[in-house]
Amino acid sequence: MRLPEAEIQVDGAKAWILQGNANQLVFFEFDSGTQVPKHSHSYDQWGIVIEGEMELVIDGKPRICPKGAEYVIPSGAEHFAKFLHKTRVMDFFSEKNRYKLKPIEQSLKQGQNV
Repeated sequence: MRLPEAEIQVDGAKAWILQGNANQLVFFEFDSGTQVPKHSHSYDQWGIVIEGEMELVIDGKPRICPKGAEYVIPSGAEHFAKFLHKTRVMDFFSEKNRYKLKPIEQSLKQGQNV
């Protein structure tokens, strides 16, 4: 499947966007040991672990999410994640512009297959 690559500011992470009119579905790949820093946003996020395992902390409550685990991050909840193995997740954002597209020339150089 070919999707446009997302511009993402986390070392050890790649992402591809399936863009909707009012939301985004984003496919992520994280290297083992990658950490997404604590943050929050003003819209809900739903996700599922496709492969691998992550530690997800939502509003100070940690949980381990193995392959097949689903999670919901409510609007305004502080959260962060650490990826315990190479991990792929799919996240649905109820916000149209959570991630921007990577400039096309960078995507073409690096390949954009998911």
